[in-house]
Amino acid sequence: MHRAARIEDWLHFKREHSARKRGYLPTVIPYAGYGSTEWVRILCRVLLAKPVKPGSSLARRHRGADRRETGIRGWRSFTSVPVNDVTVTIEINGSLHRVQADRGGVVDTVVPVTLTPGWHTAKLHTDDTVDPVEAPIFIVAPSVRRGIISDVDDTVMVTTLPRPLLAAWNTFVLDEHARVPTPGMAVFLDRLAAENEGAPVIYLSTGAWNVAPTLTRFLNRNLYPSGALLLTDWGPTHDRWFRSGQDHKRANLRRLALEFPDIRWILIGDDGQHDEAIYGEFQREFPGSVEAVAIRQLSPSEAVLAGRLAKDSTAAPPDPRWVYGPDGSALARHLAEHGLIF
Repeated sequence: MHRAARIEDWLHFKREHSARKRGYLPTVIPYAGYGSTEWVRILCRVLLAKPVKPGSSLARRHRGADRRETGIRGWRSFTSVPVNDVTVTIEINGSLHRVQADRGGVVDTVVPVTLTPGWHTAKLHTDDTVDPVEAPIFIVAPSVRRGIISDVDDTVMVTTLPRPLLAAWNTFVLDEHARVPTPGMAVFLDRLAAENEGAPVIYLSTGAWNVAPTLTRFLNRNLYPSGALLLTDWGPTHDRWFRSGQDHKRANLRRLALEFPDIRWILIGDDGQHDEAIYGEFQREFPGSVEAVAIRQLSPSEAVLAGRLAKDSTAAPPDPRWVYGPDGSALARHLAEHGLIF
């Protein structure tokens, strides 16, 4: 194992030991998953959290969280303590499955199940959990032929993420309610989902699992269609200092193409990072899995903040299924010309 990973494991062990001495217990944080009528992909994370006593001020704040979500700032999600190698029990459609969280407390597993198309819930808990939590699961019908995959940063949410200083401000300091939705993108994605009934919606990002609850609330509050979040776990791996966000996107795109070989995906991203290159590679590797590619063009000021000049943008490929536009309205108009939106 890489030395950085060993150091991280040691720090997690010390923090977990200290938190447990203070009475903290494992808490399952559920994420939306997806699957077919024969299997589901379950996603969650196990963290140590202080027990909430009934009637306490903390419990009252939790009950009122929907009004303001207690003004959560991004840095709080990064101070939580992940639980290493804890067992999580998954209850879905009357069957039980016991799986192990990884060294970062993340569960990403596939379990066999028989379910009808549409939204379902899986109940998740650890041996120390008093009440199970529910994770939403979207089951894709065998007849579905289109799906939607969207980037998050600078695509559905303006974050100027590529610039390290602003990325740190947006992630660790900025109140989640101050995050800005990209103009027209919520309507654009909602139209795509409505006109392709039963299509799975996947939000694929290089962001950390720590911010998944924040992103979920942001998407819901700004009326984006419901879908699964596929994020990554920051920090060292067994063989390198930091995980590769680009490899994370490539791996999940390939996985979705193999899991749903009959679905043609509408890929949505921006020209500020590596979406064009990654989507182009995916199209060459799985040409039958791409219905269209919609790329949001950053403004000159956004391009500078992203670390490049606007003129450095990748030229549009000759494939007419690739469309470009500065906002959701322009992208919708271009896709309408190809008959993908009516």
